[in-house]
Amino acid sequence: MAQTQGYRLAGVMGYPVMHSRSPLLHNSWMEEHGIAGHYMPLSVQPVNLAQALRALPALGFSGVNLTIPHKEEALTIVDRVDELALRIGAVNCVCVAPDGKLEGFNYDAFGFVASVDEANPGWKRDGGRIAILGSGGAARAIIAGLLQRGADDIFIVNRTRDRAEQLARDMGERVTTAPWEQRSDLLGEIAMLVNTTSMGMQGQPDLDIDLQRLPAAALVCDIVYVPRQTTLLKRGAARGNRTVDGLGMLLHQARPAFAKWFGILPAVSPALRAKIEATL
Repeated sequence: MAQTQGYRLAGVMGYPVMHSRSPLLHNSWMEEHGIAGHYMPLSVQPVNLAQALRALPALGFSGVNLTIPHKEEALTIVDRVDELALRIGAVNCVCVAPDGKLEGFNYDAFGFVASVDEANPGWKRDGGRIAILGSGGAARAIIAGLLQRGADDIFIVNRTRDRAEQLARDMGERVTTAPWEQRSDLLGEIAMLVNTTSMGMQGQPDLDIDLQRLPAAALVCDIVYVPRQTTLLKRGAARGNRTVDGLGMLLHQARPAFAKWFGILPAVSPALRAKIEATL
């Protein structure tokens, strides 16, 4: 950490960034744990990312989170990169080390798995096949997290098959692909369905998938959190499936970042979740 006493600074860099709930989340934790300081939104255009990150030590920052469009570019800027972040191919947390070097981490994988743990404490990592819809950065992080926690049979379903196949090759032999056209037919053999696409997000079309074949014991997960209850989650819940919304991933990915900067692993309390939900 850059500071050991005094006023502590952290923030989130993105473009745009003012919509981020991270300031409310981290400032609530800072107040809860009596940390004098502030977590702020930092609007940084892509062309200025390297300059902005390199300024963190001189400005006294403990670190920052990164959001769209900076996660991948940051890999080429920081001095040291965590192994999991390298595998995911993106950084969502930068920490200023005691020597002033910038260290890159990715906690999206942690955030997803922790959100599933919270919502469904008894789920089994190796309890059956897992279907991942989408092949973007979020899908990559979630697959890495599931593999790290013991999942042994994951398949990716994406509208562009080539992207899915490339991601599967990158992630290893426990990950395969299936055609987008067969997404509904394949649900009869899975234990978890995860939507990592933007379909279902406010302003976007709903995810077109038929849940009729989905086993009653399967988990239905959606990383979209605006709206918090997407049509996919509502349809899953209506037929008796357990569901996991995207807000949990957002909340839990912030915890290890806070710990890196301030030495305290905070908790996601019901009151804090309600505070963030009220802004959605």
